[in-house]
Amino acid sequence: MKYYLVAGEASGDLHGANLMKALKEQDAHTEFRYFGGNLMQAEGGTLVKHYADMAYMGFLEVALNLRAILRNMKQCKQDITAWHPDVLVLIDFPGFNMKIAEYAKKNGLLVCYYISPKVWAWNQKRVLNIKKVVDHMFCILPFEVDFYKQWDMQVDYVGNPLLDAAAAFKPSPTFLRDNQLEGKRLIALLPGSRKQEINYLLPDMVAMQDRFPNHQLAIAGAPSFTTDYYQPYLKGHNIPIVFNSTYDLLQHAEAAVVASGTATLETALFNVPQVVVYKGSAITIAIGRMVIKIKFISLVNLIMDKLVVRELIQQQCNPEEIYTELNRLINDQSYRQQILDNYDQLDERMGTPGASAKTAALIIKYTTKK
Repeated sequence: MKYYLVAGEASGDLHGANLMKALKEQDAHTEFRYFGGNLMQAEGGTLVKHYADMAYMGFLEVALNLRAILRNMKQCKQDITAWHPDVLVLIDFPGFNMKIAEYAKKNGLLVCYYISPKVWAWNQKRVLNIKKVVDHMFCILPFEVDFYKQWDMQVDYVGNPLLDAAAAFKPSPTFLRDNQLEGKRLIALLPGSRKQEINYLLPDMVAMQDRFPNHQLAIAGAPSFTTDYYQPYLKGHNIPIVFNSTYDLLQHAEAAVVASGTATLETALFNVPQVVVYKGSAITIAIGRMVIKIKFISLVNLIMDKLVVRELIQQQCNPEEIYTELNRLINDQSYRQQILDNYDQLDERMGTPGASAKTAALIIKYTTKK
């Protein structure tokens, strides 16, 4: 069958790649075409547009880059029409993907959505539009099933694909040596995969090097950038940047500073105490605070429905606050153990791996029944 996938961020590229792998195992005649990234490209098929040219964070940033977003959207629609897949698989990235879903539905394509838009966080009436344009929704957070049920929409809960990625991880025995990190206590810096995130967050993260002289900081580099891109943010600090080795970095880290997003859950799955950070333009934050109706921004806290890891947002996201929390994570053993105990409860709530295989099986089932 012909599968057209659309992923617009690094996390979507990861989940898309695992889904493609599962589809190949269950369908001997797969053809792939997609908007995605390096990980999806490694699974074969044709990469039409890389997510590095698509990911914009925040209300203001989207408005400033609207022309580029509309061009990408037009290209995606035209390419889908020209290729005419058996099924369209949209992966997260709702601002873009919901428009693509509307177009595909009007043109008679089967629309599957993997990883639900966070409609439970703001403007819940968006579910009404989802019901119109999405044929099958595959959810990865346990509480989403009950949420959609309130809106009389049946969805499939498939578990969380991060469990698949973590289970498939094979540690590199030479990681520390290859990156000259042997014999040092590590603090992992995960500043995100988008330019805006890195621009807002990395300077505050880098400032930790002077405050923790007995530790080595290491940055998890986004695969869409090079070492040269990060250099202006380092301000003379000797901080290694590791690419395509985030799980290896987390495997050895004593603590982490993590941009809000999928990486917060990945960090928890590797049992690394963390402080979650988020910063954006003043306009973006102001609008967000008016419309977003959730208590937390990190997936760890959202899934547990309580404050497990500290969140530093906007003005609170500064070197002083980050240092204070990192210091507690590293030196306050009772506080550290409390977080690790909560991670154990999170593991139980998350369940077992298999999301990619379950989703692949359902997509094939629904497409065959079409």
